[in-house]
Amino acid sequence: MSEPTSLAWFRRDLRLHDNEALAAACDADRVVPVYCLDPREYGDRPFGGSDSFDFEKTGAHRARFRLESLSDLRSSLRDRGSDLVVREGRPESVLPEVADAVDADFVTVHTHPTPEESSVEAAVERALGDGGVELRRFWGHTLTHLDDLPMALSELPDTYTTFRKAVESAAEDTDESDGGAGDESTDAGDPAGRDPLPEPTVPPLPGDAPAAGDLPAVSDLVGNSVAESRSAPDERGVLPFDGGETAALDRVESYIWAGDHLREYKETRNGLLGADYSSKLSPWLNEGCLSPRYVKAEVDRYEDRRVANDSTYWLVFELRWRDFFQFQFAKHGSDFFRREGIRERTDIDWRSDDAQFERWAAGETGVPFVDANMRELNATGYMSNRGRQNAASFLANDLRLDWRRGAAYFETRLVDYDPASNYGNWAYIAGVGNDSRDRSFDVRWQANRYDEDAEYVKTWLPELDALPAEYAHEPWELSEDEQATYGVELGVDYPEPMVDLDDSSE
Repeated sequence: MSEPTSLAWFRRDLRLHDNEALAAACDADRVVPVYCLDPREYGDRPFGGSDSFDFEKTGAHRARFRLESLSDLRSSLRDRGSDLVVREGRPESVLPEVADAVDADFVTVHTHPTPEESSVEAAVERALGDGGVELRRFWGHTLTHLDDLPMALSELPDTYTTFRKAVESAAEDTDESDGGAGDESTDAGDPAGRDPLPEPTVPPLPGDAPAAGDLPAVSDLVGNSVAESRSAPDERGVLPFDGGETAALDRVESYIWAGDHLREYKETRNGLLGADYSSKLSPWLNEGCLSPRYVKAEVDRYEDRRVANDSTYWLVFELRWRDFFQFQFAKHGSDFFRREGIRERTDIDWRSDDAQFERWAAGETGVPFVDANMRELNATGYMSNRGRQNAASFLANDLRLDWRRGAAYFETRLVDYDPASNYGNWAYIAGVGNDSRDRSFDVRWQANRYDEDAEYVKTWLPELDALPAEYAHEPWELSEDEQATYGVELGVDYPEPMVDLDDSSE
């Protein structure tokens, strides 16, 4: 009788720690780890639906991060006597071929709630089923497990505060009911988040496994010109964001423990410059190099050994925001990609203006706080949460351009792109998502509040370096004589503002 054989299908879970799909695959005697570089995730693609437009699915920053993450995962598996089989092709074509080659009995995978990912899973399941191979799905992308929610998905609140309070209340009830359970207690079913799983013992790669294959270059995925333009990290960036589980665990160690920054997280999280004003764990969380349950466990350990305060709570608070959008997509699905959103707003007159959109995307709007953030995004693949809110609000609420184009641009550029978080937050800001309140941001007030000395703006807009802070944020207030004095001519050295913020905010 042949030994049981499995394929561990890696997707956005490029780690060995707290990986339930990998652990389940390792129940078999023979395990073949596989990753598919799906061509549908690269190159120009239509957005789809009404008023569709083309956009680049994955830009150079995330492509680089992903390839580094795959290289790190492969290295870790090789250290354990295994390997990562990498193939370019659609998973529904690649996986049945690999399964047939090694006579696999089942394939394990972490499922995702977003439509494209779900449709790929369904196609893989059908293709594997034709050969008698089972697809086994697991949930591992959130802090709270889907099965541990204190409500059915159909009853999931559409506002974050209500969701958070329900989860926190259920977690408190679970803690109280488990108080006397002793050694027999388990965290399965805990809304606060289950304990992270230990790294499984991965058996050696079977001798009949296909060749591991080479990883492509970034230019193979996004084109030479784009890859070359992003080849060297910009020294102004907050972090280089090296991909992989090794770098992810190093970042947790340096931010929480060595730097002891967690104790001040709530006070510093709205910063704009530097590595440690926030945790910046999102690239590793969203590519699956880092488990949110591992982060929560480290926060718990920090609270036990150092301090428990508003800042330690707030990092978990932000993890629950991330959870919220994952579960919202599980509930509402593709409605999040509609221009009208889940609220079916038909009262907003969204415009299409390619020239204005390109100015926004290039950081040439003439509004410095918006432009600085967009230039940081283009140069590094990263932007602070504060910056994202302001850049999104300017496009959606001041320009009234189709918010989905902005969200798609972020999808291309962000190193930490996650479908649910990105489109959920954009819909939220645009007024078509999970909040009925006006989420329009006063960009000038925000700039003066969070970049009082204009240090951030001047870092990314060096043409404004000579200006006093108040003019660096509002250069349109310069008289002609002042423009001559400071050597900044509007319309020449820096653009005239493309919109009157007083008019657009009325």
